[in-house]
Amino acid sequence: MERVKKILIFSAVLILSVLPSYSEEGAVSLSTLVTPQNVSFETCTKTFAMNSERLFYLTIASINANRFEIKEIQSKTGYILFSAVGKEFLASVITIDKYRSMLKITPANNNYFFAPGIVLNIYKYIDVNTNEHLQNIPKGG
Repeated sequence: MERVKKILIFSAVLILSVLPSYSEEGAVSLSTLVTPQNVSFETCTKTFAMNSERLFYLTIASINANRFEIKEIQSKTGYILFSAVGKEFLASVITIDKYRSMLKITPANNNYFFAPGIVLNIYKYIDVNTNEHLQNIPKGG
C-alpha cells in the first residue's frame, strides 16, 4: 500500500512538472514571453484611455521599471528609443483624441522576431499604474 502511494505521488509530481505553467491570462506561459518569435504588428500597438502626455510619462516609467536602456527621448514628437535584450525599439505615443492615445512599440530594424514580453510588460506596467498620481519632482538646488 505504501508503495502505491509513493507511485501515485511521484506520478502526480511528474505530470504537474511537465504541464506548461499558465499566467493569469490563461494561455500565455512565461517561456512564451521570453522566447523570441514572430510578433504581430497588432501586438505592438495598444490604445489607452488617457491623454498622450500622461501615456508618454508612463511609457518612460515603464521602460525604466523594466530595466531597459533609454537611448533617446523626444517629447515634442512623442517617441522614445530604447534597447532591450540587444535590440533597439521605438515607442511612439500617438494622440487619438483628448481622452485617448495609442502606444506603438516597434523594433527599430523592422524585424518583428523578438520576445513579446518586451512589449507586453510595458503595457502591463502602464495598465497597473494608470490611476497613479503623477507628480513633478522639484529641481535640486
